[in-house]
Amino acid sequence: MISEEKLKILTESAKYDVSCSSSGSGRKNGGGMGNGYFSGCCHSFTPDGRCISLLKILLSNDCVFNCKYCMSRSDCDVPRATATPEEICELVVDFYKRNYIEGLFLSSAVHRSPDYAMEQLLLTVKKLRTEYGFYGYIHLKGIPHADERIVHEAALYADRMSYNIELPTEKSLKLLAPQKSRESVLLPMKQLQRERDLFRAEKRKGRFLPAGQTTQLIVGASPERDGQILRLAQGLYRGAGLKRVYFSSYVPVVHDALLPDRPAGELREHRLYQADWLLRFYGFSAEEIVENDGDLPLDLDPKCAWALRNMQFFPVEVNSAPAETLLRVPGIGTRSAQKILDARKYTRLGFDALKKMRVVLKRARHFITANGKFYGSGDETAVRGLLAAGEGQPVQLSLFENEAARSALTGEL
Repeated sequence: MISEEKLKILTESAKYDVSCSSSGSGRKNGGGMGNGYFSGCCHSFTPDGRCISLLKILLSNDCVFNCKYCMSRSDCDVPRATATPEEICELVVDFYKRNYIEGLFLSSAVHRSPDYAMEQLLLTVKKLRTEYGFYGYIHLKGIPHADERIVHEAALYADRMSYNIELPTEKSLKLLAPQKSRESVLLPMKQLQRERDLFRAEKRKGRFLPAGQTTQLIVGASPERDGQILRLAQGLYRGAGLKRVYFSSYVPVVHDALLPDRPAGELREHRLYQADWLLRFYGFSAEEIVENDGDLPLDLDPKCAWALRNMQFFPVEVNSAPAETLLRVPGIGTRSAQKILDARKYTRLGFDALKKMRVVLKRARHFITANGKFYGSGDETAVRGLLAAGEGQPVQLSLFENEAARSALTGEL
């Protein structure tokens, strides 16, 4: 059994990786314990508001790499620990039986060498599946520069894998993470995506990464602007088929002359997540969201900022505008747009009907007409001021207290 001290070190070291959210996968139970279905993973909210937990741990924090921003870097003076595959397996099964967790997020520092670290990760998940009969959700972290054959076999046992790019450009990687390169992360991503597509096309028995791939970008450790970060995220969604790109606001947990002394700020991270939502669900491109590779405005959400730059497209009539146009209106999200499309088949919609549909009229009224009526302000400066004032200060939301709370949790704008 793993010692309490070792467990504390390895779980504490794992907290800086944010790319572990998941909505689960379709892996079937093969006669053992656990399942990886859609209600089975941490940071995923079920319809009744429950947050399902997973064990988030490193196999080792003893790293041969020297990434300047990382707590586990080779020249950082921190307590070191390395668990065996058997210790992790026993811990997962014990926690699962106690109803502490329903899944596992397993990562590792580059212990000894990339191939050795990846082999140990593979051995752990293989034992969990074949010897311990654990069929719960497993998210496995890939190790840069590891042999592709080891990576391929590991993907047969994991539900999701992730390779963290960390820094947006090759220049920043060479400066702050000299033993990593874009190719060491992007090539295995593309390899796994090709193999996943091949599995699906040939309808092979079993599943290959049923929950796909994710990655993480650190925001603020290097000088790249929001436009560059979003263009990279867009390329990963289109070219590597990623499910999610996670943004982690830089926090100065270690000190180095090449790193900034101050954190990047949670608001910038929040705006990037909002922009990411526009990329994935609203039909926006990175070039539309941020002009000239600049930064996202902090006083307005990205959708409002785009609308104010493109007032020539507004107002739009909610009773006739197509779905893709409605989705570009601030205050109309994916669910409210669908409600509008369904309802207007039978009646003409006015502002009272839109209010009942939970359209956020304090934003939307400046960009729409309803049955020919317009209740917004025609002054762009006044609209900007009203929208910025509506942002207010961040508050803790009560889970699913109302539709506005639900939209904030999902990222809808």
